[in-house]
Amino acid sequence: MSPARKNPAGTVAFIGTGPGDPGLLTLRAATLLGRADTVVANLTGLDEEFLSHCRADAEILDTADADPIKLVVKAATAGRDVVRLFQGDPGTACNLAKEGASCAGAGIAFEVVPGISAVTAVPGYAGIPLTDHKVREVRIIDAAGGGVDWESFAAPDVTLVILGAEGAVSDVAKGLIAAGRPETTPAAMTSLGTTTEQETVVSTLQRLAPDTKGMESPALIIVGDVVSWRDKLSWFETKALFGWRILVPRTKEQAATLSDQLRSYGAVPEEVPTISVEPPRTPQQLDRAIKGLVTGRYEWVVFTSTNAVRAVREKFTEYGLDARAFAGLKVAAVGEQTAAALVEFGVHPDLLPAEQQSGDGLLEVWPPYDPDLDPINRVLLPRADIATDALIAGLTELGWECDDVTAYRTVRAAPPPAPIREAIKGGGFDAVIFTSSSTVRNLIGIAGKPHNVTVIAVIGPQTAKTAEEYGLRVDVMADKPSVPALAEALAEYGARRRAAQVEAGEPLRKPSQMRRGARRRK
Repeated sequence: MSPARKNPAGTVAFIGTGPGDPGLLTLRAATLLGRADTVVANLTGLDEEFLSHCRADAEILDTADADPIKLVVKAATAGRDVVRLFQGDPGTACNLAKEGASCAGAGIAFEVVPGISAVTAVPGYAGIPLTDHKVREVRIIDAAGGGVDWESFAAPDVTLVILGAEGAVSDVAKGLIAAGRPETTPAAMTSLGTTTEQETVVSTLQRLAPDTKGMESPALIIVGDVVSWRDKLSWFETKALFGWRILVPRTKEQAATLSDQLRSYGAVPEEVPTISVEPPRTPQQLDRAIKGLVTGRYEWVVFTSTNAVRAVREKFTEYGLDARAFAGLKVAAVGEQTAAALVEFGVHPDLLPAEQQSGDGLLEVWPPYDPDLDPINRVLLPRADIATDALIAGLTELGWECDDVTAYRTVRAAPPPAPIREAIKGGGFDAVIFTSSSTVRNLIGIAGKPHNVTVIAVIGPQTAKTAEEYGLRVDVMADKPSVPALAEALAEYGARRRAAQVEAGEPLRKPSQMRRGARRRK
C-alpha cells in the first residue's frame, strides 16, 4: 500500500551512487533514500547495499521496465517523494539534463545530490594522487567517441585521466606517443574501481595495451609521473583479504558483525545461514524460569551464547521486564560475544572465563558453593536444546544445583541456492569460516564439502577436530575462541600468503584462482 499522501506534489532527488563502493554514498544521499516513498533506478548491477538505506515499505521501480521520466513524474505528481538513483554522478554521462528538465516542466521541485566522481575516487583507491609537488595540472578526457586531438594533451607535466577508452587502449597510447609523450611515460589502468573486484596494472605508454589486455570494464587510464606513487600509496588492493570471497556459515542474525570485520580487510563475505534459531516447542519451562528469576529463585544465571541472551531478552519484553530484573543476581557469560550481547541488554556479567572461552573455561573460574556466603545454591542455564551436559556436570561437582532450561531450538537451515552450492564444492570461495562444530556439520549437510583450494578457518580446537573428521584441511585457527580473533587470524594468514607471493615474484592470486580452469588475473 502507498503511504499517506503528505503533499499536493512530491519532490524528486536526483542522486548519484558514486563510483561503486557503497561506503562512498554521501550522507545527504543516504538521508534522502531513507525518506523516499519511491526509488527509481536501473537495478542491473546495482549493489543491494545502496537500497538498504530505504524504508521497508518504499516502492522500488526498475528503469528497465518503463521510461524513468514517466515513472518519476507519475510518482511525484501523486504526492510521493521520489529518489531517482544514478550509478555514478547524475551530471556526468547520465540523463540528468533531460530528466531534470521534465520535472521542471511539470512544476515538480527537485534537487541534485552529486555522486563522488570516479575521476578522483578511482585513482585514490588505486593509490595514485593526481597531483603532487611537481605536477599541478590534471586534464580529463572522454575518449569514448574517439577523435581526440592528442596534440592538446602532450605537455609532459600534466596528469591525464582518460575515460571510456577500455576498447581503444592501443589508440590512446599511440596517439599520445605521436603527440610527443615519451614511450616510457608511466601509465596505469584501473578496472572496476573502488569495488572489491578492482584491478590496477601499472605500465608505460609503450606497454600499456598488451599489459592490460583482458581487463574488465569500466576502466580508467591515468597517464603521468604521478603513477609512480602507487608503489608507496597503494592501500586498497593491498588489504590482507582483498577480493577474497568468504563464506560465512552462521545464523543470519549472528553474521553481520563478522561480515563487517571481514569487509574491513577487503573481503567479500557471503552469509549462508546453516542454522535456524526457533523458539522451544514447549515455552512453559522458560516462562517458569523467568518468573523464578524475578522472584529470587536463583543465585546465578549463565549465558552460553548470544542466542540465549536474545531468547531471554524477548521473554523479558513479553512480560514487560527490563535489565533491572537482574538486580541481586550474579550473571556469567561464556565468552566475549555473549558478554557484549548482555551489555547491549543492559546487564554487565560478573564472571567470564579467564582464557578459554567455553564452558570448560568458565568452570575453571567458577567458585564452589559456600553455604556461608551463598544464600541460594541454584543456577539457571537458559540454552539450546542440543547443548552438552559438561557444564552442568562441572557445576554440580562444585555444589551447585542447576535448572537446565531450553531457551531456543537450533534447526538445520534450508540448502542455499544452487549457485552457492556449486561455488562451495567447485572452489568458488577463497575461504570458509567455521565458528562452531555445528556450522561444520550443517554446512556440509546442506551444501557439501568445500573444495580443497578453499582456506578453512576455525574458531578453536573442537571445531578443528570436527572439520578434520569430515576430511577438511584446517589452515587457520584463532589464538582464542572468539569471532573477532578468528577473522583477525584469517587476515594475518592472507597477509602472509600475499607477502610470500610478492617475495617469490609470483602473480598475486587468490585461493580460488589456484583451481584448474580459474581465470588468472594480472
